Amino acid sequence: MTAITSPTPDTAQAPHRTPGGAFNPRQLWSSLPEALRKLDPREMWHNPVMFIVEVGAALTTVLAIAEPFLHGATGSTITFTWWITIWLWLTTLFATLAEAVAEGRGKAQAATLRKTRTTTLANRVVGYDEAADASAQAARTESVASADLRLNDVVVVTAGELIPGDGDIVRGIASVDESAITGESAPVVRESGGDRSAVTGGTRVLSDRIVVKITSKPGETFVDRMIALVEGAARQKTPNEIALNILLASLTIIFVVVVLALGPTAGFAHAAPTVTVLVALLVCLIPTTIGALLSAIGIAGMDRLVQHNVLAMSGRAVEAAGDVNTLLLDKTGTITYGNRQAAEFRALRGIVSARLIETAATASLADPTPEGQSVVALAATLNGDGQNAPARYEVPTGAVVVPFTAQTRMSGLDLPDGTLLRKGAPNAVKAWVEESTPLPAEVAAELDAHVSEIGQAGGTPLAVAIRDVTGGAHLLGVIYLKDVVKTGLAERFADMRRMGIRTVMVTGDNPLTAAAIAREAGVDDFLAEATPEDKLALIKREQEGGKLIAMTGDGTNDAPALAQSDVGVAMNTGTSAAKEAGNMVDLDSDPTKLIDIVTIGKQLLITRGALTTFSIANDVAKYFAIIPAMFVGVFPGLQALNIMRLHSPDSAILSAVIFNAIIIVILIPLALRGVRYRPSTAASLLTRNLLIYGIGGIIAPFIGIKLIDLLVSLIPGF
Repeated sequence: MTAITSPTPDTAQAPHRTPGGAFNPRQLWSSLPEALRKLDPREMWHNPVMFIVEVGAALTTVLAIAEPFLHGATGSTITFTWWITIWLWLTTLFATLAEAVAEGRGKAQAATLRKTRTTTLANRVVGYDEAADASAQAARTESVASADLRLNDVVVVTAGELIPGDGDIVRGIASVDESAITGESAPVVRESGGDRSAVTGGTRVLSDRIVVKITSKPGETFVDRMIALVEGAARQKTPNEIALNILLASLTIIFVVVVLALGPTAGFAHAAPTVTVLVALLVCLIPTTIGALLSAIGIAGMDRLVQHNVLAMSGRAVEAAGDVNTLLLDKTGTITYGNRQAAEFRALRGIVSARLIETAATASLADPTPEGQSVVALAATLNGDGQNAPARYEVPTGAVVVPFTAQTRMSGLDLPDGTLLRKGAPNAVKAWVEESTPLPAEVAAELDAHVSEIGQAGGTPLAVAIRDVTGGAHLLGVIYLKDVVKTGLAERFADMRRMGIRTVMVTGDNPLTAAAIAREAGVDDFLAEATPEDKLALIKREQEGGKLIAMTGDGTNDAPALAQSDVGVAMNTGTSAAKEAGNMVDLDSDPTKLIDIVTIGKQLLITRGALTTFSIANDVAKYFAIIPAMFVGVFPGLQALNIMRLHSPDSAILSAVIFNAIIIVILIPLALRGVRYRPSTAASLLTRNLLIYGIGGIIAPFIGIKLIDLLVSLIPGF
């Protein structure tokens, strides 16, 4: 008896994560020079809230310097004015520091990417002719620097050489090391004429030879764009971010007017506050916390995608991912593993299962396809009665391999003793059997029944037959191949449903097969026999209903749909057309990452909402600290609001200003990491925000300001 050697199953590898750097105190120190540079008013005016704080800090600085010469004319002690001044400048610095830390993580990644941009020599083909023989082309090359390559130049790259620029393979197939770009150590196969033809400059060819047509201009390569993106240079504010900035600016203007009117109004009650106190009041009234962290939140959202090896071409794309209503997912490679796998052996009546399993496995030993290997793997875990009992097989010496061809639609082995084994399309195998032995009607009917049942379940049937040395042929049974749905996807799609996101599977399969896979995967809908036009039409219909659409793709035929989608995620292994059409590129080429991208987008929006809630709630508590301290001497009734029982008016105001500054630093890690996201409805998210960040935003200042006041009261003069 021949023996089957069970192939080693593929080990699932965790997706590579481009190092983004977790937050740590060292980042504060390394980002300090950039934070100081951002104090330039020409930079600060883009953030109206913090610009007002900086103006206030500059004003109190002037007052503090002038105080000794004015002999108390400012109404505040020099100690109080200097303390307020110092903490106002620190508040401004902490805001720029938050943005600098967020940008610094991207710049560290960009520095790593720059190492891949080396000037190499390229073998440029002289007078390239697509119709000519590839070998003849290689003989007519000239050596040029990669920087001198132009759009549509054609180069020849052989094993061991770096690919000199972005392009598409027009001839050949090769194994390529892309670790410099993706971080993955495992090489990948790139070949001409398909959706895996795109190559990136700076990656290395490990085997064979390829002919590459350059598709990018100097300075506009994929790596150049990656560097610009991760540095944040191309980051534009998103619509929601702009709207929030307008809201913050409006609140700031309102409170500026209120504070300016407060001085004269309080003067009638002989309680006019000093300029320093008014500035402190203004800074504590306006939403400085979210104003300081808003830019960092947006940058960190893109950075979290980079850590997942996804490049977003703009912050708008990240934000759109958070608002997606419909996910379009390709079936093959996204919902299923991409290769059909043997799931069951079905012996015909009168055939022992063990004989079918042995014959099918032996016929598949030399089959290099994933389907063939899965037949061997399944057989290796089953014995004749279906119990787990791994057996070992090996190809007999002298056996002749019969490869699969489009004409025969079968493959198998011819054994040395003259026995012939075949597996393949049922009609082809049935015809092969009938070449030597008439097939009884009942056997043909049983075969047809199995084929029909497997087809209706969305699977693919393979018939198995044997012809012995006497020339007699026998049909043994059917192998059930199925598209295996990836583990855990049904649960993730259920999470999407709870978030109000509709999932649609897009496939070229027939409706029967598509329905079976969709049912098993748990998607909400499917589009079968989909053409590029069908995908585009579906996206437009959804968008006309006011929905935001996300989809993945890797081929040129996906480019129109990727361009039309609100979030178009192109695979790095895909064609240049696909990568140009999408607004995100997945360096790992993992289509299921679309679900992670939506989660990160949701996390960005939730983080911004949570910190906005905290910032506004934060201000409520500061009112209780400053207002009573300012006017309790004139209006004793305000003592009822002084529930913190702070030491003195000056210590209360300074404590509020100090808390206002240090809370920014405390929240920087949260802004960078993001609020933890749990799939739930908008109503439950709002409730959670109000309970945690609303109530928390009110309670934290009461505790923080009181503790700071206890320390401030120890300073002479307070």
